[in-house]
Amino acid sequence: MDTEDELRIESPHRELLDQILDKWSLSVLNELCERPCRFNELRRAVPQVTQKSLTATLRRLERNGVVEREVVSTRPVAVRYRITPLGKTLRPPVDVLLAWASENMPAIARARDAYDAREDETGR
Repeated sequence: MDTEDELRIESPHRELLDQILDKWSLSVLNELCERPCRFNELRRAVPQVTQKSLTATLRRLERNGVVEREVVSTRPVAVRYRITPLGKTLRPPVDVLLAWASENMPAIARARDAYDAREDETGR
């Protein structure tokens, strides 16, 4: 993926990161790290997500081996989602990214304010 002097994100890595770090995946994974959930439990836990987006997110995560889908033989038949052992290995790197974001938010806010002020001055 990278050398000592250069960071390169190859196409397969970029595709995977886009799918795992997309708008809804982290919220879904956060819920599933706590406990297995049925689809509607996930909808309630992440109320902003649409049914279509949640379905697509779960399918991508399942395809990547991060989430597994279990059909529960009840009446009516239910589907439960759980994080896989592979999915659990995402927690430490995501925690590092969140810590970085928390630590650097004041500097990022200042940079955004400065950028916005320059944009306002130039009228772009």
